[in-house]
Amino acid sequence: MIPDQENEERSDQENQGSTESALLRNLVILAAQRRLIAGGMLAAALLTAIVVLVMPVTYTATTVILTPQNSSGSILSLLGQFGGLGSIASSLDTDGLIKMPSDTYTSVLGSRTVADRLIQRFQLQHVYRKRTLVDTRKALARHTHIETMRGSTIHISVDDKDVQRATAIANGYVEELYQVNQRLALTSSAQRRLFLEQQLGEERAALAQAEIGFKEIQQKTGVIQLAGQAEITLRSIAQLRAAIAAKEVQVEVVRDSVTDQNSDLVRLESGIAALREQLRKAESESAQSGDDYFVPAGKIPAAGLEYLRRTRDLRYHEALFEMLAKQYEAARIDEAKAPPLVQVIDKAVAPDKRSWPPRTLLVMLAALTSAILLAGAVLLRDKWARLVEEPENVPHLNALRKILRPKDKLA
Repeated sequence: MIPDQENEERSDQENQGSTESALLRNLVILAAQRRLIAGGMLAAALLTAIVVLVMPVTYTATTVILTPQNSSGSILSLLGQFGGLGSIASSLDTDGLIKMPSDTYTSVLGSRTVADRLIQRFQLQHVYRKRTLVDTRKALARHTHIETMRGSTIHISVDDKDVQRATAIANGYVEELYQVNQRLALTSSAQRRLFLEQQLGEERAALAQAEIGFKEIQQKTGVIQLAGQAEITLRSIAQLRAAIAAKEVQVEVVRDSVTDQNSDLVRLESGIAALREQLRKAESESAQSGDDYFVPAGKIPAAGLEYLRRTRDLRYHEALFEMLAKQYEAARIDEAKAPPLVQVIDKAVAPDKRSWPPRTLLVMLAALTSAILLAGAVLLRDKWARLVEEPENVPHLNALRKILRPKDKLA
């Protein structure tokens, strides 16, 4: 076992020595060709410097905006008033299904509507030299970088060869976002105001229709105030019956002392007949009284039922209209007190430093890359020269030459 270990140690030392020898040989070769490598690095650096000086310069203008905080808490508290909906909404919010406002604004900024308005506003189709709007939108998307950061901030960066145009487009995104927000009413208070405004208009029309219906039933039945008119009718019937009874007593008293042709008796009987006719009209269903406020007793049940129905509809629409009107005014106040939809933290200003090309970095990368390639080429050439000089490789090289030059074989 000891001789084997000694052999292994000896082979390891030999391998290590050969590795160190190969490394030193490569360093010697590279040192011998240092002028070639240095000249190649200098030439690559000069060529790259000329290229980057000729390349068009690009400037980047950035706008930073702050979006409203997520209002899911108020939404969940509102839904919590409806029982089971609160737990459902809570589970949705836990799963992250309630979208953050920053995501909404990022989508709006990347929409086709905003892109088309910016293209028309800054004549980007001519600037980007595109024949169609589709290609112009793609070019604008390539020149624009919209990134959502932590803290509900959005960074809008625009690249352009013209520093003033880059600044104007970056600020134009924010201006167009204001316009879209105003039209779409993204805030909950504005959405609530618009909904209540629509409902209030519909209820106003329904209330007007209920008032017209109430007026028609009053004209049809003659009922203006059901309780008062019914009381008057019943009191009038009682008075008529009492008057008829009193007249009948007088007739009996007079008839005992006078003949049937007596003028007083005839007058009393005529008065009784007139009172009976009035009582008949008061108790009938179709008879009409000369007093507009008087309703016949026979018409009181049907008229009262219809009157109560129309009164109930009118009071319902009045209460609903009053409730919607109060909520609408509250929504208007909330909308007026609401903060701006988007707050600009950093407005885009004209950058005083180019964003592309990074000239120093490109020159250094070109010099480093050329040095690596030249060093590899020098080492590869030396390796090839040593392979050619070894006798055991001569047959392989001759076979390779025959394969690469078949014409010589035919000759």
